[in-house]
Amino acid sequence: MTLALLDCPTGLAGNMLLGALLDLGVPASIIHGPLAALGLAGRYRLVAEQRRSGGLRGLHLAVESLENDPPHRAWGELRLKILAAPLDPPLQERVLAVFTLLAEAEAAVHGQAVEQVHFHEVGALDALVDVVGVCAALLHLQVEELICTYPPAGHGSVSTAHGLLPLPAPAVLEIARARGMPLASSQGFPPGELTTPTGAALAACWASEFGAHPAAVPLRIGVGLGSRRLDRPNLLRLCLAQPLQQPSQAGAGETGPGERHEPLLEQQAQIDDATAEELAFLAEELRLAGAVEVFSLPIAMKKGRLGTLVTALLPPQLAPALRQVWWRHSTSLGVRETLQRRWLLPRHQANLETPLGPLRIKWSQAPDGHWRSKAEADDLAALARRHSLGLDQVRRLVHDGLAQPPAEAEPVHGEAAGPENAGPEAPSPEEAGKRRSLP
Repeated sequence: MTLALLDCPTGLAGNMLLGALLDLGVPASIIHGPLAALGLAGRYRLVAEQRRSGGLRGLHLAVESLENDPPHRAWGELRLKILAAPLDPPLQERVLAVFTLLAEAEAAVHGQAVEQVHFHEVGALDALVDVVGVCAALLHLQVEELICTYPPAGHGSVSTAHGLLPLPAPAVLEIARARGMPLASSQGFPPGELTTPTGAALAACWASEFGAHPAAVPLRIGVGLGSRRLDRPNLLRLCLAQPLQQPSQAGAGETGPGERHEPLLEQQAQIDDATAEELAFLAEELRLAGAVEVFSLPIAMKKGRLGTLVTALLPPQLAPALRQVWWRHSTSLGVRETLQRRWLLPRHQANLETPLGPLRIKWSQAPDGHWRSKAEADDLAALARRHSLGLDQVRRLVHDGLAQPPAEAEPVHGEAAGPENAGPEAPSPEEAGKRRSLP
């Protein structure tokens, strides 16, 4: 598992986060490739500059538009363009999630339908570059968990396409409300915007949790600088780290030996006007769209009507995609969402060669170190049919191979980044302040 720790003491903006990722050593081609797939090649320039802020070095990134007549960009058109582009599915999914959150926030604060949202600041070329570039870079680094400190949003007012707006920006407040994202106090900062809607949406869609960083060994650090001059270094830091497993008494907010946790979003709807076949189809479509699990319970609804409570558990970043499944394949007019925390034990899987044939096995390791195993039920059934045996006979015959996973067993959730992924060395003093356009 690649753990990323995002520290944003002076706020969060898309270009600052993208600058930190480039400072980590992400090749510029990782950013340019998907942007070209969206038809944006030749319409922008990334200008990176090694600077110092408050005596600390970092990379300042600016996106320069090369468009003489920037096209009108509305969410409905932009969404279709992203869906039609030849992007890798994980990247397409992430980019859609970020822009959907932005569109929903803009629609809420302006009181209009989501598809009718006209992106101004967040729909400009620099926001497209920031969102696509950040998502592509984090996927390139194989970031599976990102923990973000509370960003301050700013105070005062900001000039926008809608006129002078109060700070925090209305869209930032709406994103924070919708996703339960804490905002740090802006007391002590001069008036001005510290967290932008694009930065807030990126953090809300990528962060598995917000708060103080856990104990971890830093492996690589990237620093992105902001443009405003403050009374302190204006920067954010993105650190790839090796998490530590520390023994403790496992409680509601603590990690026990060998445990790890991840966020899960629970989506629920009560349905009283669907057939059993329609409910089964809905559950299958939710699973195919990425739900970790889908289950249902019979319930009594208003006016004494019998219905079904359908529940889906999913990674938070898949929420927009799965909501589309609910709208398409159910009769429900609303879906409830609740963010939860799932605790996991270390798990491994491998193919086991048995006297009856190959068998897929999953192992889990308990906090006291002992292993528990389970054979895939479909494989057991296939062996039983092939050899005309009962399931209990097959289990007995393969029992000896279930004690402990073999050395080649693969962790289900992947391993943390190792030292071989070390990033580039810090620039020499003579390189500091050098301005360059990234090829």
